[in-house]
Amino acid sequence: MPKGATWIRDAVETIEPDDRRVVLRSGDEVSYDYLVVAPGLQIDWDKVEGLTDTLGRNGVSSNYRYDLAPKTWEFVRGMTEGTAVFTMPNGAIKCAGAPQKIAYLACDWWRRQGVLDRIHPILVLPGAAMFGVPEWARVLAQVAERYGIEVIFEHEMVAVDPDAKEVTIRSLAADGGGATRTIPYDFLHAVPPQSAPDWIKKTPLAEDTPVGYVEVDKHTHQHVRWPNVFALGDAGNTPNSKTGAAVRKQAPTVVENLIAAMEGRPLPSSYNGYASCPITTARGKMLLAEFDYDANPTPTIPGNPYKERYDMWLLKRYGLPFLYWNLMLKGRA
Repeated sequence: MPKGATWIRDAVETIEPDDRRVVLRSGDEVSYDYLVVAPGLQIDWDKVEGLTDTLGRNGVSSNYRYDLAPKTWEFVRGMTEGTAVFTMPNGAIKCAGAPQKIAYLACDWWRRQGVLDRIHPILVLPGAAMFGVPEWARVLAQVAERYGIEVIFEHEMVAVDPDAKEVTIRSLAADGGGATRTIPYDFLHAVPPQSAPDWIKKTPLAEDTPVGYVEVDKHTHQHVRWPNVFALGDAGNTPNSKTGAAVRKQAPTVVENLIAAMEGRPLPSSYNGYASCPITTARGKMLLAEFDYDANPTPTIPGNPYKERYDMWLLKRYGLPFLYWNLMLKGRA
């Protein structure tokens, strides 16, 4: 906690921007002159029929709940044959590479154990390509082929039947008509849709969409209707990938622009949509995808960014945790 900051140990119920006040769950109110909104997002487990009740059982897990990560590992280690399904939802999610990373890590484990040839891995993706940036999409297609992963494009998970051990997916293709199909599974790694916290959706700050993110200018992070309000991180509607690397670049922009707004000056700082996605493709191999709003590669580390690299894996395993805990959280990086 920064020195001089007052920590109010309560939850926000709503924000009333016209009156410049934040209403807390306890009923207390906090007035403000300027407001920075950064509550993150929520994982909508209940948007997938049957998922909540079977998480952690019946071969179903998700690394999007930290307490279930050990259960994922248990299911992966215990699998020697059958069908393994990995899903990714439609829409923006935190760490969009995670649904693929677990698929590759599981397949690498099965390969090392000599059982991959008896397992049918299936990866369900909402888009028409492996990744939003073509340069890395091509590499990831090769990774999937190496592991024998069947990739089902332009589909999303909508239901899980734990008794039948079937997952239902729906077509997102323009010519698909929303058709559904079921896939039997022995192991399912499920990632549900995500959106702004429900209390954000109910405030005037939210965009008029089902996901309800805070509506800000994508370059300045200033709210489009209330100039004394800024938002950053996963809760903003900026069209960048929702990653720690993104908010690391957004924070200085918000600070510079907030100070300028307080002083009545034009906003000087502009965020270009930078995000990075470390995609672990095996134990000891990683791709670091760095890109901007226009899906232009923006590599910052020397070497070939389109090659699976051991040094990138070391960065992920040791460097990024140090950066996060010792530098990012303290505003030093």
